[in-house]
Amino acid sequence: MRIAQIAPLHEAVPPKLYGGTERVVAFLTDELVKMGHDVTLFASGDSVTSATLDAVWPRALRLDPAIRDPIAPHMLLMERAAQRADDFDILHFHMDYWPFTYFSRQKTPFVTTMHGRLDLMELQPVFDAFPQVPIVSISDSQRRPLPQARYAGTVLHGLPEHLLTPQPGPRDYLAFLGRICPEKGIDKAIRIARAVGMPLKIAAKVDKVDVEYFERDILPMLGDGVELVGEINDTQKSAFLSGARALLMPIDWPEPFGLVMIEAMACGTPVIAFRHGSVPEVIEDGVTGAIVTNEKEAIAAYPRVEKLDPASIRREFEKRFTARRMAENYLVIYQTLIEERSGKTSRQ
Repeated sequence: MRIAQIAPLHEAVPPKLYGGTERVVAFLTDELVKMGHDVTLFASGDSVTSATLDAVWPRALRLDPAIRDPIAPHMLLMERAAQRADDFDILHFHMDYWPFTYFSRQKTPFVTTMHGRLDLMELQPVFDAFPQVPIVSISDSQRRPLPQARYAGTVLHGLPEHLLTPQPGPRDYLAFLGRICPEKGIDKAIRIARAVGMPLKIAAKVDKVDVEYFERDILPMLGDGVELVGEINDTQKSAFLSGARALLMPIDWPEPFGLVMIEAMACGTPVIAFRHGSVPEVIEDGVTGAIVTNEKEAIAAYPRVEKLDPASIRREFEKRFTARRMAENYLVIYQTLIEERSGKTSRQ
């Protein structure tokens, strides 16, 4: 199959540090190549891939201080994909609603994975205007705010099987991994860790928009067993997560998926997560972690979570969350859309 993967340009594929969408695009692209498909990745020029790279912009926009208008490079990206659409059997976008207008009016089948939250008011009229555009959700819970959309399927994220693995050594702290912002609940994680008497290591970035929040609310909470490690890359994650008794994820928003949960599971590390968004679809309570509703429940759950078997958690990851399983599920969707478009074309 000739497949185009079209990624945002904000980060490289995969990202050098933080970045969920581009990381998933990298995993999916490389797995499809391993399976023998002819894949072209439209992405920034500093991306690293086993596919054919069509570099629309020389480097990731977040790391380019000269960029003042990030929309302009993305307009070029859409035009490049449009010019080459006939080269492919399927176009797979990871660009939210960007492709809806033009690509619904051309002949090559396309699909868009929605990687973000769908509960924003301004999305409603967009999806009302494009009821036939096929999209993929990354959890069933993500769909709830937009029941009118045309879902081609739900595909849970996956990781390369051996990207992250359990490492030997003591598990002697709690971990927080991701981004420091109000909806991720880092303040709650700090209070939970202190309440159970465990050190907390925070591997996270601070976006410009969240600097004030970090300096005002989080910075004063650091110290006394709470350490800010900063952003880490994939080569550092196995050691970081394997050294943790548990990953804390006290989120306060409808998380569409939460890649950090399966990253922890790949390292045999249980997750204590608040019941929001995709959490019940990813974590199995009492098997790979604990699903709670508040800080008090998280504190109470910790004694049973720390007894969970890392090897059993790793096996659950291998069963449910590998990149191969993700790629196979996407291939079913691709084939369905290709056959559907072929049928429409033959009737015209």
